[in-house]
Amino acid sequence: MGAEWESHTRTFMSWPALESVWEEDLPAVREDIARVARAIAAHEEVVMLARPGQRRAAQKACGRDVEVIPLAVDDLWARDTVPVFVEQDGDVVGVDCNFNGWGNKQEHTHDARVGRTLLPEYGIPRRKAPLVAEGGSFETDGEGTLLITESSIVNDNRNPGKSRDQIETVLKRTLGIKKVIWLNGVRGEDITDAHVDSLVRFTAPGVVLLDRAFPGMPADSWSRAADQAKAALGEARDARGRRIEVIDLPQPDLDRIRGAGDDFVSTYTNFYVANDSVFLPEFGDRKADDRARSILREHFPSRDVVQVRIDTIASGGGGIHCSTHDQPGKPVD
Repeated sequence: MGAEWESHTRTFMSWPALESVWEEDLPAVREDIARVARAIAAHEEVVMLARPGQRRAAQKACGRDVEVIPLAVDDLWARDTVPVFVEQDGDVVGVDCNFNGWGNKQEHTHDARVGRTLLPEYGIPRRKAPLVAEGGSFETDGEGTLLITESSIVNDNRNPGKSRDQIETVLKRTLGIKKVIWLNGVRGEDITDAHVDSLVRFTAPGVVLLDRAFPGMPADSWSRAADQAKAALGEARDARGRRIEVIDLPQPDLDRIRGAGDDFVSTYTNFYVANDSVFLPEFGDRKADDRARSILREHFPSRDVVQVRIDTIASGGGGIHCSTHDQPGKPVD
């Protein structure tokens, strides 16, 4: 499994389909998704999956630089529903991780079939993983190191009866991983059971950015999970024996952001690395937004750092990384 900063052929995204999920926020979240798609399409090819009856509206919203294809989906979380791509003997293979709606928490009839319906369109072989997981569960340096939260995969709502050791063995074999670094995460407080991609991200082998609460905020389960992650990463070594440098990526002041809601995700770590650019949220706290952009520029000096407004996506519990999925390979001319 390669690192996200390696070359992409395209970015996959999904057009949110269900009023039963988003209710009155469905038009607004579609505006957010179209805004993200247009921003990325200025830098690399974007393919939007949309239900056939919604394709025309999606195309109008996204513009001509985004390719919209008819393929039934339920929601926007392409990171989790599109198969995880690995390279095997020089070829790209899609590993279908048997998406089950994050432990049957949400309707997912069509999203569960994305691996079977999407990959043949692009001639990509499909491998069915012997476990249940989502792409947002995995964070890799491309050199054999995997970061993952126990809460999101060693969990009876995904893999009943499987121990951490059993799951680690499967991950190593299925994704070509040599070293798994386990973080505790948080169980039962969000739909994903605390995916790693909203907690900690590699920016290079041996270097990670860690989500941290805005200074002065009272401790909660999320800040304690970040404390545990920092301690675990400080003691860990990666697949090549290196110590890991951990750099804090502070959240905005919740009193200064535009978005709101119990499920609002105000982390900057849910950024997405495209071929020559990095995309991260712009929440409305100018000082914090500028600081996050500066940190990402420092770690990706050869890429444009683009901030995008995603208030409704964030209110639904996700971010830019959650809504995108990179296919490794040579860029499309």
